[in-house]
Amino acid sequence: MLEIPESLTIAAQLNDTVKGKKIVEVEAAHTPHSFAWYSGEPAFYSQVMEGREIGLSEGIGSMVEISLGEYCFLVGDGGTIRWFEPGGQLPERYQTRITLEDESSLVCSIRMYGAMFLVRPELFDNPYYLAAKQKPLPNTDVFSYDYFRGLFEEASGTLSMKAFLATEQRIPGLGNGVLQDILLGAGLHPKKKIGSLTEVQRRRIYDVVSETLQKMTAGGGRDTEKDIFGRKGRYSVLLSQRTVGKPCPYCGTEIRKANYLGGTIYFCPMCQEV
Repeated sequence: MLEIPESLTIAAQLNDTVKGKKIVEVEAAHTPHSFAWYSGEPAFYSQVMEGREIGLSEGIGSMVEISLGEYCFLVGDGGTIRWFEPGGQLPERYQTRITLEDESSLVCSIRMYGAMFLVRPELFDNPYYLAAKQKPLPNTDVFSYDYFRGLFEEASGTLSMKAFLATEQRIPGLGNGVLQDILLGAGLHPKKKIGSLTEVQRRRIYDVVSETLQKMTAGGGRDTEKDIFGRKGRYSVLLSQRTVGKPCPYCGTEIRKANYLGGTIYFCPMCQEV
């Protein structure tokens, strides 16, 4: 799933690979998918996009935004974007194909669920999009400790660490995937209530959020996700489905998993304080 490290990585790759190229053909809704969401009918995409030049791409939270003049094409957190060189073999199943003037293609697919919206940014009132555009990303000057501490002050002390960090778009693009390594690094269990945290623990969380996301982004994303060339990221995640039952990288205790808040959490019962 697209989270901050992947959206930033993919946007940078798109700028290096396809920025400035003209779109010659667009096909939307190629493969039916019950949980692939579009804005308008499939023909709308070809009518608007064909003949336009690809502008700047940006990673905004869990979305990748591709500028197309007064419009933008958005791929949400359940989507993938792949670039295929001229003459490359395209997959049989996908949702949207964008063919460029050099005969290369961008192919967008949805995993379990996701959106591929074509919108005018100033008119698009989707709350996830607005939050991603308006709220600061970690590792920016605006995302200071004072700002982060304010998020705690606005939230109920009964919230768990997972609920605080990965829901309600408090930090757009910080989802359940990157959350696991952050909480391991901070020594806090996903179920720990934020009202019980000390100021030292709050500061530690802030530092670990910034450090972990910087490492993930510098590595081209997590090794559980892929970039536009189909390559896995170079950041090796510490906690994920594949590490369950293996030793914690810090203390050697067996990593466990549990279902919580509609998703799976992974944790070290020794290192992470409840």
